[in-house]
Amino acid sequence: MTPAPGAGGEAKRKKRRRRRPAGPHTPTNTLTPAKTDVGTTPVKKSPPKKRAAYAKRVDEVSAGGLVIDGSGTKGLLIGRRDLKDASRERLLWSLPKGHIEAGETPEQAAIREVAEETGIQSEISRELGIIDFWFMAGGKRIHKTVHHYLFREVGGVLAPQVSEVDDVGWFPLEEIISLLAYPDEKKLIAKSGDLKV
Repeated sequence: MTPAPGAGGEAKRKKRRRRRPAGPHTPTNTLTPAKTDVGTTPVKKSPPKKRAAYAKRVDEVSAGGLVIDGSGTKGLLIGRRDLKDASRERLLWSLPKGHIEAGETPEQAAIREVAEETGIQSEISRELGIIDFWFMAGGKRIHKTVHHYLFREVGGVLAPQVSEVDDVGWFPLEEIISLLAYPDEKKLIAKSGDLKV
């Protein structure tokens, strides 16, 4: 039996024949060139991604520490100009230290560096600890390890190393932590306990 015209059968058939609209899983854009009557129009490509340039890692090892004067009441610090200070008057106080040279032990380097930077001759009383930190310089990632010792003064004349240090000074031991500019050095001295030599 054939349904009468207008009974809805044709409409139902038409609905069944409709195409589904493009969904999220149906691609609408492709990366192939679009064809035209004239030829092909290439699709613009993104420029190739550049690889991130990684800074070269450099490991540095230094040694130094805190020298206690002959009276046992003062500690020796070095001062360097703060390059971020527009007036160039502010000094950043720190413990004397420097690079370990080839063939040196950390102890030998520490004694040599203290003498070079401050003019003071010293002997090591005990180890204070090791600090390590990272910083960027000259386009390199530098991992620095510093061996710290507690020294006692045995001689010399107080004088800052030319071109390396801007000032040197003896300060009361109770003021050392507050004067130090770098948090790692503050923590090291704070946890060192009795600074008597």
